[in-house]
Amino acid sequence: MTRTLTQSQLEAEGEALGRRLRPGELITFEGELGTGKTTFIKAVTRGLGVTGPATSPTYALVHRYHGARGPVFHLDCFRLRSPDEAADLDWEGLVAEGDAILVEWPERAGGWIPTPSRRFRLYHLAEPELRGLESL
Repeated sequence: MTRTLTQSQLEAEGEALGRRLRPGELITFEGELGTGKTTFIKAVTRGLGVTGPATSPTYALVHRYHGARGPVFHLDCFRLRSPDEAADLDWEGLVAEGDAILVEWPERAGGWIPTPSRRFRLYHLAEPELRGLESL
């Protein structure tokens, strides 16, 4: 399903998604730079009860937030130089401990990333204030 959303609609959708997630879900977020992946994930974390700002973990690769039900992990695989670098991310530990695991740029992790329970793709549209959101 593909939808066209404003930023406020994207954020509302993210918060609603966060409230609906079952414990332990691994969600991936694909899309070009600037399509709103981090904005969407920040809203998902709010829906999961994370207090305080969620930030992009581009340089740290993994951020851990305290959600209402437990740890929420936000991974950004953009800086991985090869999929083999994803082996060091302790996927088993993240899945075992995390209430939710939210992964940007999952394609860069190759076969190391566990099978996601949900996948989303965000993309640019001709109207710069709108984004496309596709549930894969």
